[in-house]
Amino acid sequence: MVIQPSDRLSLFNEYYFSRKLREIAQMREEGKDVINLGIGSPDMAPATEVVQALFTSAQQPDNHGYQPYNGSPQLRKAISDWLGEYYGVSLVPDNEILPLLGSKEGVLHVSMAFLNPGDKALVPEAGYPAYRALTAMVGGEAVDYSLTDDWLPDFDQLSRMDLARVKLMWLNYPHMPSGTPATPELFEKAVAFAKDKGILLCHDNPYSLVLNESPLSIFNVSGAKEVCLELNSLSKSHNMAGWRVGWLAGKAEYIGPTLKIKSNIDSGMFRAVQDAAMAALALPKEWHAQRNEVYRRRQGLAFDLLETLGCAFRKDQVGMFVWGRIPDNEEGAEGLADKILGEKFVFITPGTIFGKKGGRYVRISLCLPEDKMQEALERLKS
Repeated sequence: MVIQPSDRLSLFNEYYFSRKLREIAQMREEGKDVINLGIGSPDMAPATEVVQALFTSAQQPDNHGYQPYNGSPQLRKAISDWLGEYYGVSLVPDNEILPLLGSKEGVLHVSMAFLNPGDKALVPEAGYPAYRALTAMVGGEAVDYSLTDDWLPDFDQLSRMDLARVKLMWLNYPHMPSGTPATPELFEKAVAFAKDKGILLCHDNPYSLVLNESPLSIFNVSGAKEVCLELNSLSKSHNMAGWRVGWLAGKAEYIGPTLKIKSNIDSGMFRAVQDAAMAALALPKEWHAQRNEVYRRRQGLAFDLLETLGCAFRKDQVGMFVWGRIPDNEEGAEGLADKILGEKFVFITPGTIFGKKGGRYVRISLCLPEDKMQEALERLKS
């Protein structure tokens, strides 16, 4: 006898990279040297100070017990100070910041805290797949909103949509997957739209320090706290993807319901990880500049890869990926990606996994050393 899983599993698929990484692992077991230019997991190590802080804290006997569900006061203050330094925004550490086990966790917790079954969430027609999947997981309905050719929300189209039962909107700039940076005008329009329609605007902001000279927060807009939440993390900006450290920021009336959900799911973050996160947040701006210099060199190689494939692309992209439109003679992005993987043993991400607007695009990660990216380029040229 086999007990059947819940019906909700039919509402979404296994995460694409979960499936694809198994396929790549199988190919490598068969002796194929696959170069993975797909997933955005930083290959560079965190700063030495961060690892040392983890080691030092983990040696303290009293740091191994359960921790507060909302993180240590010291970590919340460090996050608040960091947001002030890098974005010029002010948040109250006690009740406007909630540390998370990675910001992906926050997408689920916010969805659980604010969406009732049947409520709708606006998601970009090309964006992080978790927005759709986790909306469905909690019984909500994900509704695509259109993006312009510049990968910005089409507010004219949004104003004509039937927004009945829409309670939440996901926004993500710098945009993943296109690398389109945020602008003050974009955030002002988004906040005004959310206020006018009575929608909770959730901005996902993990890429804003990577190859981006003008990092912005949604809270740079006056009055944004009335209708906005913002997620951020140390995964991309501090080379700490596997550490699972992120946070949710917003006014106390929105943080409270999310904490209520979170406190029933996990039992807090390991204190040594929190102390290491504080060390990461204290790194000088020069450290970020050095990281960006590495990514800038890799970005040049990624542009060469796209040119070799005959893709069209913009050079003003920011973040840790590059995004290009495939040639017209290719049937689709997924077919092209599979062909390259099968023939050249190079994996790139098809834009189809990010939504319908990505059907003729591919994404290349910058999270691989230059020599491996150069090898991938030579394979494609051959």
